[in-house]
Amino acid sequence: MATNKTAGGNSAFHNFNNQFAHILDPNERRRLALAEIDKAPFGWYHVRAVVVAGVGFFTDAYDIFAINLVTGMLGLVYWKSGKIPESSDTAIKVSTSGGTVIGQLLFGWLADVVGRKKMYGLELLVIIVATLAQSLASESYSMHLVGLLVFWRVIMGIGIGGDYPLSSIITSEFATTKWRGAMMGAVFAMQGIGQLAAALVALIVTVAFKSQTHPAAEPSACDDACRTAVDRMWRIVIGFGAVPACIALYYRLTIPETPRYTFDIARDVEKGRADASAYLAGQASGEVDEITRVVTMQRSSELQVPKASWKDFWGVFLQWRYGRILLGTAGSWFLLDVAFYGLGLNNSIILAEIGYAARDNVYDRLYNNAVGNLILICAGAIPGYWVTVFTVDIIGRKPIQMMGFVLLTGLFVIIGFAFHHLSSSALLGLYVLCQFFFNFGPNATTFLVPGECFPTRYRSTSHGISAASGKVGAIIAQVLIGPLRTRGATATNASPWLNHVMQIFAAFMFAGIFTTLLIPETKRKTLEELCAELYGEGIAEEEKVLQATAGDASPLREKKAEE
Repeated sequence: MATNKTAGGNSAFHNFNNQFAHILDPNERRRLALAEIDKAPFGWYHVRAVVVAGVGFFTDAYDIFAINLVTGMLGLVYWKSGKIPESSDTAIKVSTSGGTVIGQLLFGWLADVVGRKKMYGLELLVIIVATLAQSLASESYSMHLVGLLVFWRVIMGIGIGGDYPLSSIITSEFATTKWRGAMMGAVFAMQGIGQLAAALVALIVTVAFKSQTHPAAEPSACDDACRTAVDRMWRIVIGFGAVPACIALYYRLTIPETPRYTFDIARDVEKGRADASAYLAGQASGEVDEITRVVTMQRSSELQVPKASWKDFWGVFLQWRYGRILLGTAGSWFLLDVAFYGLGLNNSIILAEIGYAARDNVYDRLYNNAVGNLILICAGAIPGYWVTVFTVDIIGRKPIQMMGFVLLTGLFVIIGFAFHHLSSSALLGLYVLCQFFFNFGPNATTFLVPGECFPTRYRSTSHGISAASGKVGAIIAQVLIGPLRTRGATATNASPWLNHVMQIFAAFMFAGIFTTLLIPETKRKTLEELCAELYGEGIAEEEKVLQATAGDASPLREKKAEE
């Protein structure tokens, strides 16, 4: 019985492989383990799993969007004018996206090569170290603070990037089929809670240091006491991001390997058993009896799933019928993030431009900035995330994404072409609607679909490629499109081209309608059924039996009946 066991398992992630370790036939063990996951009724076990994975996304969103509130504070502390230069502001924000691209590609690939379990938790350690390093950074005669922050935010971005494919894939491969979309959506919805927490922490520290900042009638009048207070404020806002990551670290490091990876990719359960025994004995690694291992590997070779290789990867995705799916997921995410991050990382600037946060007094400016972000998040972003969670397994991924792109196109057209004819309240309302339909729309579905529609052996790599495409879009939004906002700026109008930027975003949302046509609908289908339908790969006989006994009138069952 012990020879087929794999390492890991805790109260949030049950080790389904070990539950059937006494069964010698690998195909039968695979069928039973996957059936246990796919048919499990939704319960507290799933809630705990979502929370563990979701805390990572809470941290990711907090760290990404907190900088939107922090750059204004940095301007008050380190520049005499009280405003951070546009180039420094852009560099600090883009650095995170640059690191995220690296992390998504690297961790996505590694999770398919060495396993989900071995990589999960490492990305959180990277985030914790880089977050604390930022909060303690200080400039010197040879190093400017912007350079230090850019360096550490690139490192932090690598950790954040790793969390995207890992959290999505692990949740997908452990989730029950019926509510897989809701579980993955709930993990991603923690991004909204992270944004909320960043604005709340910024509001709390702003109020806490009111006595030092309120006397400054304008940014340039911020004296030493004011600068010292604001310097403490931004460090607290940044540093708090490491707290939830520390809480989730234990569960991340002790999850079991997903049964789909164990069976379909690793095909070596003997080493997992030895490492589990070694762990219980306090040893770093287990010694494997090679004879037993050879026997186990021979038995594992009976699994009816293709093996991963670069030749196989390119052979699959260079064919249009399969490559179009990757193009659809990557293209949709790219087009979305141009507008999503183009707005999200500039909330404070846009709030000021529409008249909400435009105040001279330092305290009032910081206070209104935090409150304005809270309004946008609570009124638009968070409701959008959770509407998706409750409807995605009913409506479906593709209809929600299509609806989102269509409505966002219309909203950006209205904002862009009627910008100078709308009141501040109208602009704020339209901006809130954009936030809602970002999240009850493509921002959620572009995360869900890549975690479901690819074969197990390339699922994490493909999700990483899709997510990295999105962050490339975010970089383009910040480096190329964002600076257009200040084209022709004057003393009385700092963002004369903001309306044209909104028009450009409308064009990107319109293009997203067409990339959405390339993605499949994944609602309430097992991952194995999706693999068989989309890639034409032979599914094991035990999977056909599973489909038939489940009473599911699926295309796969109908095909079996015809045969």
